[in-house]
Amino acid sequence: MFLRSLACTLLLASSTLAVPTLGCAAQTADSGKPLASPAATAMATVGDAKITIAYNAPSVRGRKIVGGLVPYGKVWRTGANPATTITTTSDLHFGKLLVPAGTHTIYSYPSEKEWLLILNKQTGQWGTEYDITQDLGRVPMTAKPMASPQEVMSISFENTTATSAELHVRWEKTDEFVKITK
Repeated sequence: MFLRSLACTLLLASSTLAVPTLGCAAQTADSGKPLASPAATAMATVGDAKITIAYNAPSVRGRKIVGGLVPYGKVWRTGANPATTITTTSDLHFGKLLVPAGTHTIYSYPSEKEWLLILNKQTGQWGTEYDITQDLGRVPMTAKPMASPQEVMSISFENTTATSAELHVRWEKTDEFVKITK
């Protein structure tokens, strides 16, 4: 807990990264107990772009996730609690979608055949407050088989090179990703 709080403090104090405060919000519920879906951060550098994603990581806790808690055919907040935000210091392509530098919100649209990553201009809202008129666009994601189920949802960058990275969203038996390029 101390290390996560320290990391949030250091990230927020950094003048080189525009990190949103939502991902480093209160680490305990009003009762003083740790949040059921704690704050997490994913970071990468692609070209000259520094990318930071702030999200809260829910757990399966015996529930059916994809097609259940995360229903098919509806926008999902891609995490828990406050809306998941992505900040980039330079313009990047998510698939074929050009995303300008700045802070945006990430949502997902899962279906049985294909997931879409949604990049949205609205920021500062609770995760379930979605305004389609604020969409920058939607990008098809690629499914990747998982060897075993994953209890805690994660967002990560993988296969990072000087000019590209894969943004992965994993939870339960699902691994969906999109390629990011400079």
